[in-house]
Order: sequence, then C-alpha cells, then structure tokens
Amino acid sequence: MQDASGLTDRLVALLGRSNVLLPGDDQEPYTVDWRGRYRGEALAVVRPGSTPEVAKVVRLSAEAGVAIVPQGGNTGLCGAAVPSGGRPSVIVRLDRMRRIREVSPLANTITVEAGCVLADIQSAAQAADRLFPLSLGAEGSCRIGGNIGTNAGGTAVLRYGPTRELVLGIEAVLPDGRVFNGLRALRKDNTGYDLKQLFIGAEGTLGIVTAAVLKLFARPRTSALALAMLESVDQAIALMGLLRGEVGDRIASLEIMSRGQIEAIAATCPDTAIPFPLDAPWYLIVELTDTLAGIDLRAPLEAALGLALERELITDAIVAASEAQAKAIWRVRHSVSEGNKRSGFVVSHDSAVPLDRQAAFVTGVERRILAAVPHARVVMHGHIGDGNIHVVALVDPARVTDPAEAERVVRLINEAVDDETRAQNGAISAEHGIGQSNLGRLARVTDPLELDLMRAIKGVLDPAGLMNPGKVLAQR
Repeated sequence: MQDASGLTDRLVALLGRSNVLLPGDDQEPYTVDWRGRYRGEALAVVRPGSTPEVAKVVRLSAEAGVAIVPQGGNTGLCGAAVPSGGRPSVIVRLDRMRRIREVSPLANTITVEAGCVLADIQSAAQAADRLFPLSLGAEGSCRIGGNIGTNAGGTAVLRYGPTRELVLGIEAVLPDGRVFNGLRALRKDNTGYDLKQLFIGAEGTLGIVTAAVLKLFARPRTSALALAMLESVDQAIALMGLLRGEVGDRIASLEIMSRGQIEAIAATCPDTAIPFPLDAPWYLIVELTDTLAGIDLRAPLEAALGLALERELITDAIVAASEAQAKAIWRVRHSVSEGNKRSGFVVSHDSAVPLDRQAAFVTGVERRILAAVPHARVVMHGHIGDGNIHVVALVDPARVTDPAEAERVVRLINEAVDDETRAQNGAISAEHGIGQSNLGRLARVTDPLELDLMRAIKGVLDPAGLMNPGKVLAQR
C-alpha cells in the first residue's frame, strides 16, 4: 500500500490541476448533499474525462487505501454521493464524461457516458425521433450514472418501468481498477449471470458506472392530460381501474398529490403557479399518450372522467386545453422536492406497497406519524400506478435546533413509516435508494439473509471496502 499523502500529487499529474479540487479549493458543491443534510471531507474531488482515466484514478486510490466516492449530479436525497466520514476519500465526479457515443434508431438504443445530463439524453433521443422515457424533477441536472446507481423511477414507470428496465448494457470500473465491458445492445442475451444488474441500484458501492446502453422507444405523437380532484386514495385506485378498462395501455402517468403537498409548494415556490383551486383532499394527474399521429386522446379521456364523475370516483376534473396548460400542471408535480426542502426540516420517505394496499398505507402511516410526533405536518405525493407513495413529514426547524432532538424526531418518524410499510408488505425504498440516511432502516426491516447475501457480493467485488463506504450496507 502506498502512502496516501502522495496520492493527490499523482492525481494532479494524471488529470491536470484544473480537474483536481484539493481541500484548499471550493469543494463544498461536491462534499455537501443537495439537501444540506450531509457534509463530508475529501482529499480531492477529481474530474476524469474518460473511462481509462477513471480506471487509473480508482487504481491509484485503491493502492493508497483511500475510499472512492462516485458522484454524478449530486441531486440524490439519501446522501449517497458524498463521503460519509471516518476515512480519507476521493470523490470521482463524472460530469466531464458526457459524450453520447451512439444513437441507433434501428435498434432503438442510445449509448451514453455516465456524466450525461438526463435531459440531454432525452433531447438526443427526440432528435432521432425516439423517446427515452425516464423523467423526474431533477432531469435538468441529474446525470445518468446517478440514475443508474439509484435505479431511479420517476413519472413514467407505470408504462416503461424504472431505470433497471431501461438499461441493456453497462460499462463499469471495478474497485481494483479493472474495466467491466458489458456494453452490449442485445435484447436477448442468456449467457450466464446478468452482471450489469449488480451495478444498477448499488449506489456506487460495487464499482463506478462509466457508460450505458439504454433503450429507446417510439416517440408519442399525441397526448392528453387531466387533473382529477378526489376525496381519497381509494377513489384514485378505483379511477385507475376504470381508466385501464376504458383507455388500456395509453395510460402514461398517474401522479398523485395531497392538498397539503401542493400547499407547501404554493407557500414556498413563488415561481410555480398553482393553476387550479385547492379545494379537494387529493389531486391526480392523468396523462395519456399514443405513438400514432392524429389520434384524439382528449375525447376518450373526457369520456372516462365523465364516467368517473357519474360513479362518484372524482369530484371534479380539469382537462388541459393546451400544451402550456399541461406543462403548468406538470410543473407543480416537479416542484415537490424544492417545495418540501423550503418548507422546514424534512423527513422524507420512499415507500412502495402493493397497489391494493395503498389506501390503507396512506391512512395508517399518517396516523402513526402523528401519534409519534404530533407537531409534524404530513404531506404526500407519488406514483399511484406503481405503488410508490412518498410520505413527507415537515417539522418546524425551531423544534429541532438541538441535534439530539432532531435525531429523536427522525427516528420516531422513520419507525412509524417503516412499521406501516412492513405491515402492508411493502419496501422502504422504491427509487431513492439507501445511501447514508436509510442505513439503519434497511438493517431494521430487511431479512438478515438478504443482508448477508449483499455483504457477500460486496466482499467479492470490493474486499477492501473502499468503494463508497458507509452507503447501503453499514460498515463493520
């Protein structure tokens, strides 16, 4: 093992001083997570420009016994992209690796480097008359490597699935600096274990994803969007069933928000207009799309909503009359993270439960949280069609100025959410990951055998425990 004190000199020699930020430089954008909840320290923040450079950085860091923290856009919600402390670390920032290597309309694939911004991939697909369907609020700043590392979900999972289902091939640098070249654009490949899946959702703990082959789809030519007002989540589930019968697989998105969630946005995001009255407990965005041009989707959507109104599944609905109105409604949905961040001390959750248990989960989890922390304000939003409800507890910052009290409040709220999630046979993370914030929760609710299997895989690929330590699995 080499002396870590000389590592920064070797990194500067490899990448150039302009691509290495040292402790005297401004490292804060990279050592503090997006919510300002986690702060780490780094020997260096490095910005390699190619997969061979990433491999050399990893090899040098491993030889020096220094931890390696991969980072994309640093937009995650669980602190996975910043050092967790306790050992010297190098942050490997991938934002220089943003080349789109190939677009194949024939194969419906796009090969991209990990530093590509998600919105740029969407644009490249559109330029080829195709769709890359992954879509989320941070798409203008998050990077595909981070999306892969967390198995990001977003608003189109109902039709297209999460990131895991959108990846055909992966290129990754292993913890010892070797490069796994799995950039195959094959739809059918049954030659042994599907190794790429190990890196999707692993949050950089098994290696650094440097490139990927992604699936493209036919671009929607027509769409229609409505906002439905409802009294309960039960009604939203019933409406989903009705829509499936009336319009089939044209349903692209079903996104639910509680009134409290929208009120938080209205109070804290002055640049986000609320283009509808706040007089219902729940709001559901319904979007239909079709790949055929000239199809009238507004008429069947209006007919389905009229039927829902007759059956008292909704109290009212607004069908967007223009693309601008549809974008204004979507802007509200995409402002939830920013609105919550500005609303106080945030304890957010990412539970997924079976579809038929969502209503029971929503009722039970709010009851448990308020019993544990009566002064909390509970708001919710989520992807009703895939069972992923984000439960967010907003706490007055004045009540948690003492770190010990803040820790107590977080623990009580987390336990309330976890207990209800487990009671409904769900999972505590659907798309945000584990990172640092959910380490204890994962250990509390997960079968010990599952944890043993994860540790065994980690031990084989990263025996020294240098790759993003303190994330997903607690250090021993």
